[in-house]
Amino acid sequence: MMDALEHNITGLCQEGYPGLDFNTWLGKVAGVEAVELEPSLRRYTCRNNQLARLALDTDQFRLAVQAAVALYGADRIGLFVGTSTSGGAATEMAYQYARHHGGEMPHDYQLLYTHNVASVQDYVQRSLGLQGPGHTTSTACSSSAKVFASAYRYINAGLCDAAIVGGVDSLCLTTLYGFHSLQLVSDEICRPFDLNRKGINIGEAAGFVLLERLDAKSGKVSFKGYGETSDAYHMSSPQPNGEGAMQAMLAALQRARLDTKDISYINLHGTATVSNDAAEAKAVMRLFGTDAVCGSTKGYTGHTLGAAGITEAIISIKLLESGMLPENLNLQNLDPTLDIKPLRHTRRDSLSNVMSNNFGFGGSNCSLIFGW
Repeated sequence: MMDALEHNITGLCQEGYPGLDFNTWLGKVAGVEAVELEPSLRRYTCRNNQLARLALDTDQFRLAVQAAVALYGADRIGLFVGTSTSGGAATEMAYQYARHHGGEMPHDYQLLYTHNVASVQDYVQRSLGLQGPGHTTSTACSSSAKVFASAYRYINAGLCDAAIVGGVDSLCLTTLYGFHSLQLVSDEICRPFDLNRKGINIGEAAGFVLLERLDAKSGKVSFKGYGETSDAYHMSSPQPNGEGAMQAMLAALQRARLDTKDISYINLHGTATVSNDAAEAKAVMRLFGTDAVCGSTKGYTGHTLGAAGITEAIISIKLLESGMLPENLNLQNLDPTLDIKPLRHTRRDSLSNVMSNNFGFGGSNCSLIFGW
């Protein structure tokens, strides 16, 4: 991931998807179909949970969880997961099967363990052997940002000593055609904040982070604060003046006890739709001014929807660790009506705090702050 960010390599491609009959770019994860779930958990098999296992088996994450279990106990570790599609592709395939078999559904199709919104949280909890509290959050594109807020509250309330937060969203026709029907999908590679931006490219992703109480001398990046708002302006369009987004960023700053000058970089939601980019730019300008150091990383990953929060939280953490600031990929001509200036070139700097924004349908807004 860091190599791609440093050398401006996109993960988006024009590879097709079964059943898709319009042109777009996708952020498709390779090898998901070949992932096998544990024998005792095979009933959870669907693209979403296969993607989840792929993430769990990455970067020795399971070893970190095992160490936490040994320290706190399996019943004292919470699990909070965000998703929007869950195993929707499994249901799509089941109905396609039924269409050609007299309406009879496949014998191995189990909605409860695949498409059910809680499926991924249930699978991950069983896969990791955890017994603590937790839930699934499904608030569109803010889903796996809001899980950080849930974990924060649960730990502070004494309901758990540590928590795993994550998000998983996989490609399916429902979201591809759904966003296409709203005229939000671009047939070109997405260009956040560009004058000629045409919309989003949909991606898929999975990621997990272990949150623990650590002292200030731990030498690790800290989760400092969050802000959540629900402006409920419209089912799919953002509040034009960015009020809800601005209030989420302000709440995150207040909870973290930081000022705008303390934020080294803002990882913008930056979807590359006309209205979303304009609203977020107004929100950032109102709070941080025109010189905010900021940019969107969706040109690298696409919009991973319910997994966008965790994807960009992990990117934010990695940027703090590396001191790298990535360029706003694919930006060719900055929209002159926007008052912010996303980064045009990758550079390195000493970073203290990074804010990450994720704003979902219905005005479900969440801003996170990570720092040293």
